[in-house]
This record gives sequence, C-alpha cells and structure tokens, in this order.
Amino acid sequence: MKKIAFSIAIIAAVFTGCSINDGTEVVKNPVTGEITGDLTVSKTYPYGNYTLKGFAKVASGVTITFEAGSTITADKTDGDDAFVILNGGKLIAIGTATEPIVFTEKSKVAGSWGGIIMYGDAPIVNSATNPAPQTATSEDGLALPYGGSNATHNGGTLKYVRVEYAGQVITQNNKEQNGFSFYSVGSGTTLENLVSYKGNDDGFEFYGGTVSLKNAISYGNADDAFDWQDGWRGQENTNWYAYQEVVGNYGMEIEAKSVNNSFWPKVTNITLKRAPGTATEAQSEIQLDAIQFKKEGNGEYSNIIIDGYKNQTTPTAKNGGAIQILDLTTYNNQVVGGKIKLTNVTITNTDNTFISGASTFTVAASSFLPTTNWATSTTATGAALTNGPWAIVNGASLIK
Repeated sequence: MKKIAFSIAIIAAVFTGCSINDGTEVVKNPVTGEITGDLTVSKTYPYGNYTLKGFAKVASGVTITFEAGSTITADKTDGDDAFVILNGGKLIAIGTATEPIVFTEKSKVAGSWGGIIMYGDAPIVNSATNPAPQTATSEDGLALPYGGSNATHNGGTLKYVRVEYAGQVITQNNKEQNGFSFYSVGSGTTLENLVSYKGNDDGFEFYGGTVSLKNAISYGNADDAFDWQDGWRGQENTNWYAYQEVVGNYGMEIEAKSVNNSFWPKVTNITLKRAPGTATEAQSEIQLDAIQFKKEGNGEYSNIIIDGYKNQTTPTAKNGGAIQILDLTTYNNQVVGGKIKLTNVTITNTDNTFISGASTFTVAASSFLPTTNWATSTTATGAALTNGPWAIVNGASLIK
C-alpha cells in the first residue's frame, strides 16, 4: 500500500507541477501553441511557449490569462505582430520575480514587433475647447478610437511581465508602436513590475487615461524611456527606472497636447541613467535630456536620480541636461504657473541642470513658483527595485 500511495503522489506532482512528500521539486513541462487572430473566447494559456502570429486582439468581454513563466514569441518574418487588448477586453498576466511572463521576438532585433497595446475608455484631454468626453484615433497603425468617461476602466492585471525587442516604427511620427502602449487605460487596471527591453521606440507610452505604473524598467529603448500625452493623469506611480545606452532620447518626455490642464500625473522614486556615448536617435532632432516638458506638460515628481545626461560633441555640438522646457507657453503656464514640481533631485555626471528650447526665455531654479517646486539634494535614492529573473536578460541584470 505504501508503494502505491507513493506512485500516486509522483503522478499528481508531475501533472500539477507541485513538490512530492519528500520535498523533491518537480520540473514543469511547458506546453506549446500558437496565438493569432481575434481572441473571442476567454481562455487560460497554461505555462508554456507560444508563437504569436499577426495582431492577436482580445475582444470586448473576453479575458485572456497567461500562467507565470510563459513565453510568447513573435516572428517578424511572418508579418507584423502585436498583442492587443481592445476596450472591454482583459489581459491577466501575473508572473513572479522568478517566473516572469516574457513577450519577445525570435530575431532579437529592436523594433521587430508591436509589443503590448491596451485600449480603454478612460478620460483623455487633447483639446482645450471640445467638451468631455474627448476621443482620438490611435497611432499604432490600427487607427482605433480611444477615450471616454470611464476613469476606472479595467483592462486586466499585468505583473512581472517583460516585453523585448518591440517598438516597431511603421511611419515616423505617424504610425508607431512601443514596448507598452496604453490608450486611455483606466485606474482599475493593475500595472506592476513591468520591463520594456531594447525596443525601437518608447519603452512605455500613455495616451491619456488614469492608470498608474509601479516598479517599471525601461532599458535600452531607442526613443524615450517613458512618454505620455493626451492628459494622462496617473496618481500612484512609483519606482521607475530607465537605463539608456547606445541610442536613446529623453528619459521622460512629458506633454499634454497644448492643453493647460488643472490636473497632472504624480511619480515618486525615479532613476534616469544614460550610459557614456549614448547618441540621440536622429541628429535632425537633438534629444539629450533626462526630462523634457513641452506642450503644457506638467506634474509632480520626487526622489529623483539623474545621471549621465551629457553634452553631445559629435557630429555637432549640442547641449544636454537634466530638465528641458521646450516652449514659452509651457514655461509660463506650467513652470511659473506652479504646475511642475520636482523635489529631492540628485543630479550627477550631467553638464547642465536646465535647458531652454527657445531663446525667448531662460530656465533657472528661481523660475519655479512657488520656489519649493524645485529642490535638489545629494541624498535622493531613486527607484527601489528588487533584482531577480524578471529583471535579468541574457544573464545580465538590467538594474545598474
């Protein structure tokens, strides 16, 4: 009887992936499969290795779940690929620090696929005159509408998810995709411990909405590490880490579609690092700064480390710095108007503290009103992130 019971325990452990009574850890065998087309029925994909073909779209009313440790691989040779959650659909991707869920691409070449794209109907603001709710059309090549009045929209839960080699640029400044693209995503959505790795556009971009992002790494993305527009107003953002190398633009690009909003996002615990020799993406548009505010961009930011944002010496000399204010309107309404607050900022290895985007104004610490809206220190700690497989690629930690 003892032998029979022990055999049953082994069989159960193999099928469930659990440990047996003697403490032996049973290795789970991943399943394989393909994900493609419109996903119109809720489904859980068990731990496995999946091939992504085309634009997989989670329909409204459908929930797609991936188990921890799963890998979803696109292949640019079979056409354009992306994983899209349409408004009303949900993605439940809950990995762990030791078993992240990884969305990647076979060739490991930046810009090879469209990344994760999520749509909602949370508020956006892209006009000073149009009544709410406002809407817009996506710039991801799908040309889908986004926007609405559902501030608590819930597009699912993403925890310990890494997107690699995304950021496909279809048409520069017209049709672009990022590592993670959030179109009017609401505060009911959970975004925690996410990594955007070596994409060809932005690591994370918010197009309006109310969602917040916690514990995020943007590593080696060719455009901006973090970017937003359309009046994004997430309030509970924390622990953002950016490391830019080889090619990269702004650590954070902040704009509000030229609307002087009475609301703004809040982010605490930020680390923005730029490796020596990192070049701006295009010499026609020099983008060398840690944080750029433009088109009425604003917000509250605290406990910030800025390191390595140096002047460019070749092929032409251009200045880089910690904070750039691009235009006079943003300077007047947001800096002097008291809607940009940067406190506990530690700046190292950076040639300029302030950069002005125009000759009509000069940015200085005294420009910020009230004066408490700008405060430097030598003790900022920046992002507090725990290392582990979720933040390790090809054996190297992304947290430097």
